[in-house]
Amino acid sequence: MDTDLEILLTNDDGIDSPGFRALHDALSEVANVVAVAPADDQSAVGRTMSNEVSVEDHELGFAIGGTPVDCIVAGLEALGPAPDLVVSGCNTGANLGAYVLGRSGTVSAAVEAAFCGVPAIAVSLHIPEEEWPREPAVEEYAEACRATRHLVELAPVRGVFEHADYLNVNAPIAGEEPAPMRVTRPSTVYEMAATQDGDSITLRDLTWETLGAGEVDDPEGTDRRAIADGEVSVSPLTAPHTTEHHEALDRLADEY
Repeated sequence: MDTDLEILLTNDDGIDSPGFRALHDALSEVANVVAVAPADDQSAVGRTMSNEVSVEDHELGFAIGGTPVDCIVAGLEALGPAPDLVVSGCNTGANLGAYVLGRSGTVSAAVEAAFCGVPAIAVSLHIPEEEWPREPAVEEYAEACRATRHLVELAPVRGVFEHADYLNVNAPIAGEEPAPMRVTRPSTVYEMAATQDGDSITLRDLTWETLGAGEVDDPEGTDRRAIADGEVSVSPLTAPHTTEHHEALDRLADEY
C-alpha cells in the first residue's frame, strides 16, 4: 500500500480483542497502522497513568503492560514513528454522554493524544442493553470501521481538526443497510443508583437501562439520541478544560 498517512492505533479492551483487529484491518487499507495497545483489558480506567510499563512485540505492533494513556505516551515518545492521527478502538460497548468522557479508557486515549498535540478519534460499538454483555463477531464492527475509515481519510484534509481536538464516534452494530452519520454533542443525562445489602453496595448505571428500554428523552443532536435512532454519532470535542469568569469568585478571592 502506498500511503503517507501514519496512524497509532490503541484501545482499552486489549490488543487481541476482535474490535481492535477489525479496526486495524480496515484502517490498514488506507494508512500505515502501528498498534500500541494494552496487553489485556483496561476498560474504564480513564486517564490512569503508570510510572513504568512493560512492552512486548506483537504481530500488530506493541503490547503494553499498562493503560490506554500509557500506550499513547509510549507510542508517541518512545516507539514511533510519529503519527498523523491517533485512533482508539473499536471498543465493545458505546461511550455516550458527557459523564463517560473522563471514565472511558477508549476516550481517554484520544484525550491524551489531543493534549500531546495529535488529533484523535475514539470509536465504540453500541451493544443493545438486552444483548449485553456479549462479544460481537468481527463482521458486526463493519459499520464502526466504515465510519472510522471515512473520518480518517477525510477529516484531517477537510479542516475538521482545526476546530476539534478529537472526535468521539459511536456506531450501531452493522445491519443490512448502511447507517447515516450525525454530528452530535454529548448527552448530559446521567442517573446512578446505589443499594446496600449488608456490608456490600451495588452500583447501577440507570442511564443505560433507560436507553435499553427505549425511554430515551434526549433531544435531537445528542449522541444518545443518534444511537437510539440507529445512527453513527460523531461528537467533535476539545481536550483542555474550559474556565469561565465568575464575578462571585472574584469577590471571594478579593476578600481572602
